[in-house]
Amino acid sequence: MGPINSISGSRVTRYTLEEIRSHNASDDAWLVIHDKVYDITDFLEEHPGGKEVLLELAGTDATEGFEDVGHSTDARGMLEQYYVGEVLRTDVEKDKQRPGESSISRSSSWWLISAIVAAVVALMYGYYAC
Repeated sequence: MGPINSISGSRVTRYTLEEIRSHNASDDAWLVIHDKVYDITDFLEEHPGGKEVLLELAGTDATEGFEDVGHSTDARGMLEQYYVGEVLRTDVEKDKQRPGESSISRSSSWWLISAIVAAVVALMYGYYAC
């Protein structure tokens, strides 16, 4: 028997990172936050930041993005209703042992770099167009 889920009191279902990666669409979206797996499909339309932000991270470890935004205590509490299980421990360890950043870090980094480049280009255009 597996460990007991501290949120629901039931047995914990464990998912591999490969299984989680397949849940990356608007009709089936999962996120990993702090090694816990959440099915956020029904929350996509309600997300204050827009569903696109969540869909970009669907199927990945979104811990860094979730923490970077600075979600409220209420938002953290809402996660409980979407909890479906946890990442298989060996997969968590393998992911952390990989050189470089996790897939979510790379995704966030590229988004941030793209946004900065776009801002610099816009500023340069405005400066030189005058």
